[in-house]
Amino acid sequence: MADDHLPIVEIPKNAGRTLHWRSEDDTAAFARALAASPALRDAFIALHGDLGAGKTTFVRHLLRALGIQGRIKSPTYAVVEPHEAPDGLAIFHFDFYRFNDPREWDDAGFRDIFAGPGLKLAEWPENAAGRTPTADLAIKIEAMTDDTRSVALLANTPRGSDLLARVGA
Repeated sequence: MADDHLPIVEIPKNAGRTLHWRSEDDTAAFARALAASPALRDAFIALHGDLGAGKTTFVRHLLRALGIQGRIKSPTYAVVEPHEAPDGLAIFHFDFYRFNDPREWDDAGFRDIFAGPGLKLAEWPENAAGRTPTADLAIKIEAMTDDTRSVALLANTPRGSDLLARVGA
């Protein structure tokens, strides 16, 4: 946590699960199940994994399941891409891969976004460590040698536990 910012959420006991996605169809099915959960509306989901693990692919499936149409691009250079679902849900897709200046956090108003309503999805959250609140749900995607994915899910808040319970993970 940055010295000049108070924590936004408390950290309860962790609960986790591990999944195995055999194909992109499994990724899409998980995204649809997650999109159906009311707890997703104001959640913060942190996405971890190496380059090419499937973080952005998962986000695209989740955004499609939430009704986002048109091109869904990675926010690698813009840092954040905002979206609005047909039901009015504000969605913010962050990619902190190139993030390295804490002043950018304050100048860009990211603290206000994270403190406000809407779904926040962050790739490479470790690059903004100390600035982001505790993720409700952390998802670590690991590409295996057979092109499947090992997916570790970790609930850090009651909302995260609710998300895991509702997706049957």
